[in-house]
Amino acid sequence: MTNYAEEHARLAALIARWDEAYHGKDAPEVTDAEYDATRRALIALEDAHPELKQDNSVRESVGAAPDSAFGKHSHRVPMLSLNNVFDDAEFAAFVASAARFLGLDERQAQALRFVAEPKIDGLSISLTYENRRLVRGTTRGNGMIGEDVTANLRTLHDIPESLPADAPELIEIRGEVFLSKQDFLDINLRAQEKGQRLFANPRNAAAGSLRQLDPEVTRSRPLSLFAYAQGYATQPVASSHWNYLETLRKWGFDVNPFSERIDHADDIPTYIARLARERSSLPYDIDGVVLKIDDIALQDRLGFVGRAPRWAVAWKFPAEQAMTRLNAIEIQVGRTGALTPTAHLEPVNVGGVLVSRATLHNEDEIARKDVRPGDLVRLQRAGDVIPQILGRVEEDRPRGPAFVFPDHCPICHALAERPPGEAVRRCTGGLTCEAQVVERLIHFVSRAAFDIDGLGERSIREFHDAGFIRRPGDIFRLHARAAEIDKREGWGALSTRNLLRAIDDRRTISLARFIFALGIRRIGERNAQLLARHYRQFETWRDDMIAASVIGSDQRLTLGSIMGIGGAIADELVAFFREEHNLETLADLVGELTILPEKEPASGELSGKTIVFTGTLSTMTRPEAKAIAERLGAQVSDNVSRNTSLVVLGEKAGSKARKAADLGIETVDENGWRAIAGSASEE
Repeated sequence: MTNYAEEHARLAALIARWDEAYHGKDAPEVTDAEYDATRRALIALEDAHPELKQDNSVRESVGAAPDSAFGKHSHRVPMLSLNNVFDDAEFAAFVASAARFLGLDERQAQALRFVAEPKIDGLSISLTYENRRLVRGTTRGNGMIGEDVTANLRTLHDIPESLPADAPELIEIRGEVFLSKQDFLDINLRAQEKGQRLFANPRNAAAGSLRQLDPEVTRSRPLSLFAYAQGYATQPVASSHWNYLETLRKWGFDVNPFSERIDHADDIPTYIARLARERSSLPYDIDGVVLKIDDIALQDRLGFVGRAPRWAVAWKFPAEQAMTRLNAIEIQVGRTGALTPTAHLEPVNVGGVLVSRATLHNEDEIARKDVRPGDLVRLQRAGDVIPQILGRVEEDRPRGPAFVFPDHCPICHALAERPPGEAVRRCTGGLTCEAQVVERLIHFVSRAAFDIDGLGERSIREFHDAGFIRRPGDIFRLHARAAEIDKREGWGALSTRNLLRAIDDRRTISLARFIFALGIRRIGERNAQLLARHYRQFETWRDDMIAASVIGSDQRLTLGSIMGIGGAIADELVAFFREEHNLETLADLVGELTILPEKEPASGELSGKTIVFTGTLSTMTRPEAKAIAERLGAQVSDNVSRNTSLVVLGEKAGSKARKAADLGIETVDENGWRAIAGSASEE
């Protein structure tokens, strides 16, 4: 189990870092294919080991936190992401899953109507129209809060300033801003003539063009927009997605002309194959096809799971390959001590993406591929193959020596252990290893954590090397170092003052962000939110985590009963609070902060309640029932405990019904549940 847990943590950390680089900085560190492949590896690991399934926030996350240089705006309806499929079998599994949720038989499932839309690789945006006038345009951001880029979006000719009289008074319209292939080449040609940095791909160029502080720079770039989705609206626009797209066309928006309505699910692969053949001739880059169930009433029933809708999926295209030279293999040490080999490559363009690095995962992969520095290697941008370096290309030239994976940490030189049967070699230095300390500090100030303006990775490394910051609490005592910071290269009185002001602005933080910032293994944003919502107060959470170290204690049982917090996560939390140095670091940090309690849930019959479903439901599927409960503010748990508010009993309820009776917990049958859910929905 330890092997799988460590690999899971490594993959989750990589994805979180790549999300920030791609969405937050418009500077991807890896190819789309490597990102997809790593995410698929994580999901496959969770599917094979369900005890890990709920512990990875990156599976639920979308994008990155908005840049502080822009105003921030909350989306009325979250801008979430899509799960991916890569072949006929995976799409068939997606259809079957949606059908099970809806209670459809095989014939009804195949009769589901879809809309297929080419997946443009651009920047997702949301346009808000109030009284039918454009009032705001925002990026996706982290899915909940985006960057206000209204002034820049107004420079695009594809965006109507007003809507006709039949449009809702308030509506959010979603779309994708992109650059055509020819416009991308022209921009890079002009940049090259001026000696400026070139964009790696059209997506980066589009994102960089839109996220300009000066709208005139955006105006000079030939950006386009395809509208494709709806967010919030005060009244329905259409009963089907296809009719919604037709309405957008009538309102003056461009809609991808290669979109099609497909009447039967089994006709989808034919469309995919045709578009794949035409892909290279399209005027813009696409990396797949978005497939949406057409019936909006069915979309509403299906809802969302985690970061993605149950009614839509992205079918990603197969790999594109290239050859390049492997210059070096570097060992990087993460905040959990994992030693990860990274291949440094001669930069090569693979399908419109400039690739200069690729992960090699672990020492077994290096040995199996027998790749060495100096080799010519074959690189693939694929979503279904790990690693991305497929192997070396035979050459008529001498090869360098085989790469020897270190058995000691390259940073602190502590022993790097790899227990029998495990894939990951890990530094045993712990917090005596400067690499782990620095990586944890970098995580602490990341956008999803404390998000301190001016204190990024480079500044953290600089201040750590100078001895200014050794543990998180030191960040909030940097005022005492102001005179020393002023004198450092690249700093001055103004920049130092701005940094200290930004630090003070973060002395008050939400409980969820604080928990995430601690960098406890397998506690991502989603799980931090679950913990904050359950415990409400920092002191309650801390005290209960310490008490949960006793197996069988009420606190340990309660922790394990939180929906989404499995046994592996509980073990990591308990392990963190057992370490005396962690408690000392925590106490030191808390003394510098105000940690806001989690807000009480909105009033309503199900708000604040914990509900358990057991047995077979006859009028709706179990996932649909759980989704309804969560939409109405309830927490759904798989286990009955003293904290359970209500147990819904289906047919053959079994042991959970008996335990509810023993604990005196209220129970209702399916009809009772429907009555409760219905009355709560009406309030």
